[in-house]
Amino acid sequence: MKKMKMTEQNMDDYRIYLTQEEKSRGTIEKYLRDVRRFYEFLPEQKVIDREAVLSYKASLLPGYQISSANSMLIAVNSFLDYMGLQELKVKVYKFQRSLLADPSRELSKREYLRLLEAAESQGKFRLNLIIQTICSTGIRISELPCITWESVQSGKSVIRLKGKTRMIILPQKLRGKLADYCKQEQITSGPVFQTRTGHPIHRSNIWSDMKRLCRGAEIDEKKVFPHNLRHLFARTYYRKNHDIVYLADILGHSSIETTRIYTSVSVQEHERVLEEIGLTV
Repeated sequence: MKKMKMTEQNMDDYRIYLTQEEKSRGTIEKYLRDVRRFYEFLPEQKVIDREAVLSYKASLLPGYQISSANSMLIAVNSFLDYMGLQELKVKVYKFQRSLLADPSRELSKREYLRLLEAAESQGKFRLNLIIQTICSTGIRISELPCITWESVQSGKSVIRLKGKTRMIILPQKLRGKLADYCKQEQITSGPVFQTRTGHPIHRSNIWSDMKRLCRGAEIDEKKVFPHNLRHLFARTYYRKNHDIVYLADILGHSSIETTRIYTSVSVQEHERVLEEIGLTV
């Protein structure tokens, strides 16, 4: 069985490899973060062998949910592939996804509106608009730089990611808000949401700013993160238009099975349907 010493240089080279493979910036950051976690787990000699990989896998539970642990293992397996250590790859944990959304993590539309109110009352108008933009279009936080002055003028944004291209339509009301914001900030080209130096706002800043809104909005922090806005968009859109194939295209999903997770109904909604069908006599 192969073994190899892992180095900082390996991770630097892996970053270059992921970039050359045209992975998104978000994917690269996620994979490198997970590979770094694996590196720090290894004993002092930093030797990768079968025992070390299996020990790392075992260490992830019960500290992480199975879905999170699996995403970390996928990143490590990708790194092992790159290093030519395919025989050291491990299987992900098996589990059956629930078709019911976890109410403790599901952001409701009412809570979303309270989040917007909190941002406005605290004078965080840019954050308010960022939240509306993500939730009104269903884009990923990593795709926010694709919302440009040019896309506001045309009413659509073309997003190229992972070798795929999809078009995002900007709702008319959102276009108006974004146009006003661009005029106010004197933005005449490029990403709408920029730093003072003209670079796109980093996702980590948006994440932390959203968390700080929670107390004023009286919302559990576990529910407030950019990707949950995408989930809210998917659930809301699906209730209006029950075409899951088209929704998968809008979200940029390769598999409809992924989209099904986004459209999970709440426990309360499931209970309501059970009561309405009236099969208990």
